[in-house]
Amino acid sequence: MIETKGVVHFTISVGDLEKSERFYCDVLGLELVQRSTLGMIFLKAGSDHVILCHSKTPINPNLGNGILVHHAFRVDIDGYDKAVAELRAHNVEILFEEDRNSGVFQGKQVYFHDPDRNVIELNALRRFGTREEVNARPADHRHFTHQPPDL
Repeated sequence: MIETKGVVHFTISVGDLEKSERFYCDVLGLELVQRSTLGMIFLKAGSDHVILCHSKTPINPNLGNGILVHHAFRVDIDGYDKAVAELRAHNVEILFEEDRNSGVFQGKQVYFHDPDRNVIELNALRRFGTREEVNARPADHRHFTHQPPDL
């Protein structure tokens, strides 16, 4: 078995690199690391890396306003409300918001689209649920404060 040590980066497919760079840097606060001539923009969120990669084929993994397939970014608990206000100030439509008190990732969460309809989550993580806690409850959506759209 391979023993992985973590995630180096993940890639998000986008149609318009410049528009997406503005969104991820100006709205979400990621830091530009490098623009590649190969159609990639390397960004940094804290100590983690994200690559925006130009795609000639649209990626739309969720039907309608579904949120199941998404990318999650962590924000400070004390900065969560300010982050949501920043999204609204940039006219970003909030798809779903919750304060999850069970499951693997517990804390306030907000979901929205980037310019290419990729679903992005901001998570003010309070704690990780333990394996015992998570496995003690069947996986369902009763922990949502209200039912998420089109899972």
